[in-house]
Amino acid sequence: MALRFLGAAGLLAVISHPVHAIPISEYQKQIRQAVTALDTLTLREETEDNETYDRRSLETVSGVRNLIPQTQTVDWAGSSFKVDNSWLHQDLNKLGTVMKRERPELLLRITQRLGALDERITELQEPSAGNNPTKAETSRKLAEILNRPEYAYQAKQESALARFMKWLMEWLQKWFPQPKPFSPGSVSWLSKIAQVVVIVLSLALLAYVIKLFMPRLLRQGKPKKKDKQRARIVLGEKLEPDQSATDILSEAEALARRGELRAAIRKAYIALLVELGDRKVISLAQSKTNRDYLRAVREVHPLYGNVKQLTESFERHWYGLVHATETDWVAFRSAYEQALRR
Repeated sequence: MALRFLGAAGLLAVISHPVHAIPISEYQKQIRQAVTALDTLTLREETEDNETYDRRSLETVSGVRNLIPQTQTVDWAGSSFKVDNSWLHQDLNKLGTVMKRERPELLLRITQRLGALDERITELQEPSAGNNPTKAETSRKLAEILNRPEYAYQAKQESALARFMKWLMEWLQKWFPQPKPFSPGSVSWLSKIAQVVVIVLSLALLAYVIKLFMPRLLRQGKPKKKDKQRARIVLGEKLEPDQSATDILSEAEALARRGELRAAIRKAYIALLVELGDRKVISLAQSKTNRDYLRAVREVHPLYGNVKQLTESFERHWYGLVHATETDWVAFRSAYEQALRR
């Protein structure tokens, strides 16, 4: 039986024996990595010329193609599904054919679509009410979720204040219903005064409620201070509270000795960010990308030049999936040490 998998992602066909199947969590990881990689193309440094940017774009797009094949077999809830990712490859093809002024909008649509796909996968993996759902129940839940229209674009939700104001106006209307229409000439001065009083009282009540709840809403809207003892997350890497940049760099060198040079470069780049964070040069945050960190040191010369070189190497070998050699690792390690001497 074929089902539409997350709308834009394509069709899913249930098969009896998976062939080279990957868990749905691994597929979701690929989606998130593709979003992060494509997001780097929306940011362009002032010092980056057209040739460098075009080369970086080609490498990133090629990396996303290799990361997410046109078809994949994904395991979920005891069943296997064939996923058609051809829509992504078609849109990536358009990036090379449309006019340059149209690329940002197309790139935004791709990342929004991937982001919505990520949300739907998270929803699919939520535990069901029953302890042992049957395949029929699994398929039913899948169909209900995947037929929703919001897969293509992320819907803009109303703010808490907007929802509160909407509820308040509806509540006031219940207490002060619309007056019945009068025949011409039958409206007395007393009824006019009553209407004015009702309006004034409504406005006074509205002002009082806003004054009462506004400080609380504003406090809820402010981001809470993070506990210093919590684990940090840098570029998707979860770090222990007491894990230092030296510890992370040691892990990178161990990876390099095992020949895993691409992973070593990523780990060493995270060590650099942690070291700069400990030195209060930048502030670390789960939502920040490598380009965000690069912009944070733009005014710090000559550190900016070193960090820019390391960032481009990281993007080329991790997001661009360019094969890393021993020479690349030695160059990255040397630039790392030079940056920390600034």
